[in-house]
Amino acid sequence: MIQFKRLDHVLICIPEGATVEARTFYTDVVGLTEIPGNHPGGAIWFQMGDIELHVREEAGTSFSKRHPAFEVGNLAEAKEMLQQKNLDIEYSSDIDGRDRFFFRDPFGNRFELLQFIG
Repeated sequence: MIQFKRLDHVLICIPEGATVEARTFYTDVVGLTEIPGNHPGGAIWFQMGDIELHVREEAGTSFSKRHPAFEVGNLAEAKEMLQQKNLDIEYSSDIDGRDRFFFRDPFGNRFELLQFIG
């Protein structure tokens, strides 16, 4: 059984070329604090209470990269369990201090499971 601990972040997508507008909206209108860094896929990250909001540009696609990410207690066990149930495990770019992977449900929805390291 996967030991879910908490929601870590949600990634939402914006149209290509809209990063500047999104940064202004989320900082000036919504009042979020941007998390500095060179984030995967050119994303901009914001602190939103005790979770993060990740915003990145994405062209229209049937397999969107939008996803919630859940921190789990034992990432290796979660991966093994999902693979035993014949789910494909997907990987993405590395993030310092986190191990992670993705999987999709039968409807194409993407989920990230992660564990903090170090």
